[in-house]
Amino acid sequence: MNKKHNIVIVGGGSTYTLGIIESFLAEKEYFDIAKISFFDTDEERQKIMAEASKIILKERAPDIEFYYTSKDKEKAYKDCDFAFIQIREGGLKMREMDEKIPLSLGCVGQETCGAGGISYGLRSIGSLFEIVRDIRKYSPNAWIVNYTNPAAIIALALNREFPNDKKIFNLCDMPLGIMEALANLIGKNANDFIPEYFGLNHYGWFTALYNKEGHNLMPDILKLLTKENIDTHKLNIEKSTEKSWEDTYSHLVTMCKDMPGSIPSTYFQYYLYPKKIVEKSDCNYTRANEVMDHREKIEFQKARQIISEQTSKNVQTIADLHGRYIIQVVNSLANNLGKTSIIIVPNNGTISCLPDDAMVEVDCYVDRRGPRPFNVKEISTFQKALLQNQYALESLVVESWYNADRQKLIEALALNRTVVNFNVAQKLADKLLEANKKWLPQFFN
Repeated sequence: MNKKHNIVIVGGGSTYTLGIIESFLAEKEYFDIAKISFFDTDEERQKIMAEASKIILKERAPDIEFYYTSKDKEKAYKDCDFAFIQIREGGLKMREMDEKIPLSLGCVGQETCGAGGISYGLRSIGSLFEIVRDIRKYSPNAWIVNYTNPAAIIALALNREFPNDKKIFNLCDMPLGIMEALANLIGKNANDFIPEYFGLNHYGWFTALYNKEGHNLMPDILKLLTKENIDTHKLNIEKSTEKSWEDTYSHLVTMCKDMPGSIPSTYFQYYLYPKKIVEKSDCNYTRANEVMDHREKIEFQKARQIISEQTSKNVQTIADLHGRYIIQVVNSLANNLGKTSIIIVPNNGTISCLPDDAMVEVDCYVDRRGPRPFNVKEISTFQKALLQNQYALESLVVESWYNADRQKLIEALALNRTVVNFNVAQKLADKLLEANKKWLPQFFN
């Protein structure tokens, strides 16, 4: 019989919470749970998601103990086996600033890429350090699973601060999202794909997608992606009416035509076509506004309806892509399944053109010992140059946080392909630091 695990979700007020609860329930037969705790400093926001989650669990898994708090760290973290971190430091209002400040200076406005991602990363580092220390105080042996954005910068900072902690790892569901989209295109299930993928978070490439019989489906998928008049609606796994998602899948098709031979992360649209992205952006209404007007409202309406009716029977909550991926990885780790997943890990020679301390996103074998990466084969000069440049700027961001060094922040911004211009980088540094003054007091001492 599999062990029953104690789980804590840090950031219980997230719009992804109900989906994660559903994912736990969907995998309960394989990943059994004794207790789920929520911890979030936003008491009001968490209470809504927590009370709805309590009703769902009471109806469908009454054997699971449930608890939530915004104050009692010891009770939340003590004796947990897995801690899942999903915080959004500053909330969606600060995400809006991350997107609109760069746009005001003619640069891409996006929450994890470019200047916005750098801003978000700087703002989050200190909070992540505090969370990890608190978890380690009360649960020294817990696995810490972080999927807080921007994962590239956060993972680099965590590895620097806790270099000997081998039970922290970082995840992003973006590669699975692309695999789901490609599976939709060819009428397959993404769980049947065995991928070859490498890069940095939000900055990588699929080089092969095998089926269980060992046949590489990539050539056939690329033919479909690059044919004339492809219906990008088939790729839209979000089934979203938000225009930004339609644009994302259209850009994926363009990138596969422009860079034949592999399938890049959808986030390369921001780095390789920044002028086009800026021209199509609305400085007054960005992706953050879309999320606030759509996903956030919908998820909290669902939670409030569950609370009001004291039942979840009339509300559709699903085990979403985000939650399912996390549970699949953790299940392989907890139950020693030895499955292959794409995870962010210390490089240590995995990608030969990057330093050992780089945090790379690659295929990993996952069992009780944690994720272990497969070495990446030879890559192109173009890909090497992109990766080395991106790693350099991410390292400078972390250095700037540790040393309160505005100059290193400017250099990071200037290296970023969505900015490039040094004078603009200087203006961005001033504006972003001022907006984040509450979280970055070290820059103002």
